[in-house]
Amino acid sequence: MLSYGAGAGSARNVLEYQAKEERAIDQDGREVVSIKDALAQWERDFTTREGSKDILLLTYELPTTDRETIAKALDDLARDGIVQDGDTQRTYAYSIGPGVKDQTRLKLAVVLAHEKSDRADRTTDNHVPASIETVRAIDLRVDARLVGQGIAPVLRYPAEFASGPKGLNATLHAMQRQDNAVTLSTHAHLVERGNKTPIYKRTGERRSITTTDHKELTREGRTVGVLLQSRQPRDFMHLLLSGPANVERDKFIQAAGDFLGTQFHGHRYAYAVHNRHEATKHPHVHAIVSLKGPGRTRLNPNIRDFTEWRERFADKARDRGLTIDHQKRLDRAGPPPVKRWEWEMFRRMGAYTPPNVMTKVMNKIRDTPTAPTMQAGIDRFNTSKNALGRVIDMLDTIGKDREQPSTARELSRDLSIGLRREYRRLENAVSHGELPSHEKGEIHMLRNTPITSNQAKTAMDAIATSAAAVAKAIANPTERAIFESATRVIDKVVKLQLDSRVAKGKERNDDRASNATSTKSATGRDAVLEKGEIDRTASNRSVDVSRIAQANQGRAVLNDRQERGRDRAKEREEEKQPERQIPTRVVLTPPKDRDHGDRNR
Repeated sequence: MLSYGAGAGSARNVLEYQAKEERAIDQDGREVVSIKDALAQWERDFTTREGSKDILLLTYELPTTDRETIAKALDDLARDGIVQDGDTQRTYAYSIGPGVKDQTRLKLAVVLAHEKSDRADRTTDNHVPASIETVRAIDLRVDARLVGQGIAPVLRYPAEFASGPKGLNATLHAMQRQDNAVTLSTHAHLVERGNKTPIYKRTGERRSITTTDHKELTREGRTVGVLLQSRQPRDFMHLLLSGPANVERDKFIQAAGDFLGTQFHGHRYAYAVHNRHEATKHPHVHAIVSLKGPGRTRLNPNIRDFTEWRERFADKARDRGLTIDHQKRLDRAGPPPVKRWEWEMFRRMGAYTPPNVMTKVMNKIRDTPTAPTMQAGIDRFNTSKNALGRVIDMLDTIGKDREQPSTARELSRDLSIGLRREYRRLENAVSHGELPSHEKGEIHMLRNTPITSNQAKTAMDAIATSAAAVAKAIANPTERAIFESATRVIDKVVKLQLDSRVAKGKERNDDRASNATSTKSATGRDAVLEKGEIDRTASNRSVDVSRIAQANQGRAVLNDRQERGRDRAKEREEEKQPERQIPTRVVLTPPKDRDHGDRNR
């Protein structure tokens, strides 16, 4: 997924980019000869929904006044609060120019959207609704500050709104017309970090710049726009299907077309191939897909959908004999993408390229794995690592607890060993600069001894109860959610393993021990304990004597049957009895409270 877009202008840009090497193919298998005619068809699927109203523009006609007086009034407003008292962190911009009848025209732009502390911020604390009440509140406060400086507004124009970073830049450039100087006051900064890429961040220091330069105004608008929490309409999405450089081009393109036709049947789409004839470059398909489907259906994809699409495209490729695996850059710890200007700078300047650009390009060329560098990424990594540690500790606890069913202990020990070894393998690959996907992983096969459905359910109940107890003890909601998502992965692994073992096993009416003094089999299963008939204990001799007696009695009966011959009638009767139903799905949920009072039901 490269981007979302809305409107005919954005769709035209994508279609023109697709056609830079060859014509695109639409959903009916026809070439897109005229982009203008194609847009006329695409616009039928586009909605008229507008984006969120993030920027408010107020325009006043004032008596002839000098710029310094107006600037002082607006500085006092920002110091006290633009929307209400205490609202001192909000970004605003203004321009002062000639108005009608030799008056002064003031244009004031106020950011209503939440301004993030950094690009990883997902809060919405500072958002203000774009309502008539908000407009009136801001207008009253602006009017009071102007009157305080002896300026009484002569005329007010209707309020205007703009959406998103593009709307902010458009508003700033509209204020700059007629060579009016625009003053932008904000807490957003572009923080330089030496040889590293600068980052966008809000600090406690307010800065103001006044400029008439178009390019400088664009740069400053981008610094503020990157940190805006905005919602924009979505009419289509831009997908990229990429393959290795040595792939067969024709089969790769056929797989891409088959995937798009199957996955987005009923949607309007168009796709084009880049690097078809460049043997040294990897071929890739750019696809534009309308989110509107047949009827009132509409695509609203998320990360799970992207993972599923990646797997289905890989299946289409493998069906044609192509060795393409569904792989995310995060899964293989791949380097970040290199922008075109960075590559051109490296190609032209060579050894004189700035160190940060050279490092980035060389990491891409060598496909060197990278670790998170931003603090937000490091925090997410540490949180996930802590969740994995909790899962391993939980499995270790179950594996060492002799009161737990033996099947649950077996599974927990195997899962714990497998997780530790797999994590160590990936960590070593990244630290040595190697691709984890190229490292041969050790085989961590879980046990395949047959078990009964009762044993499977008992094991699932034990693991589910432990997981629920650990999740309940986590106070941080974010860490609790990550831990629960990790346990869902364990749920799938345990469910598949238990299902396979139950399917291989047969329900047996009697569980005979390997010897007369023990009910534990050679594989580590204690059938008597899991059935709940006898509590296993090392200190209760009477219980041990009872168990030995039962085992000897069963052995005597067995020897007697062997001497008298096989009971054919009873065996035929047992064969007629239907086998117990094997559960096809085991859900990792805490067991319900059972009433053990009446065991004869």
